[in-house]
Amino acid sequence: MRKIGLIGGMSWVSTRTYYEDINQLVQARTSKTASAPLLIESLDFTNLIRLSTPEQWDHAAEVLTDSARRLEQAGATALLIGANSMHKVYDKVVDAVSIPVIHIADAVGAKMKEKGVTNATLIGTRNVVMESFYRKRLVAHGVSLLPPVVEEVEAMDKIIYDELMLGKASRSAERTFKTMLTNMGQRGAKGAVLACTELDMVIDVDANVLPIFDGTRIHAQAAVDWILG
Repeated sequence: MRKIGLIGGMSWVSTRTYYEDINQLVQARTSKTASAPLLIESLDFTNLIRLSTPEQWDHAAEVLTDSARRLEQAGATALLIGANSMHKVYDKVVDAVSIPVIHIADAVGAKMKEKGVTNATLIGTRNVVMESFYRKRLVAHGVSLLPPVVEEVEAMDKIIYDELMLGKASRSAERTFKTMLTNMGQRGAKGAVLACTELDMVIDVDANVLPIFDGTRIHAQAAVDWILG
């Protein structure tokens, strides 16, 4: 098996999910006693959360590229960025290392193409849903996305930052997302992309009103494909 590196801690909740998903998938595809050869650097999220200015994003790019270099030097043969929002600095991370960096939206887009879903809605934090860095990757895979509704985006962003990233999963949040997904389906979405790595805490990935493409799970599957060659 090939060793893979994970830039984590953004948040620690989703990093835990990555670790579990990758190891469970490796076991399912190899043996019950197997463990994934995985390097994790858990960054302090304090100064990487709710970024808005160019200076803040430049700092984030520096933090992530330094982490990527350390993981490569430690023996990682490929990397994951364990946060959708931090894929905004993906290109800078790629330029800093000589090993592949598996893009979460490319993995999701490939899975959607495989399933024949070409019209979807995007669920995540404000910068992921409203900006182009994530959306354009899905569009490149032939996926058409519903335009964002500002009120929904604000509600999603608040739940993600105020609850999910702190490890809290409330009934109220579950109901809010269920209502949103119903409304998005009525507006024409044929699937929903979970573009926040903590959303599986409040959205039932396997039983919902729309087919759900969980970015974290799909990213983990892409990681295991790499690990197993």
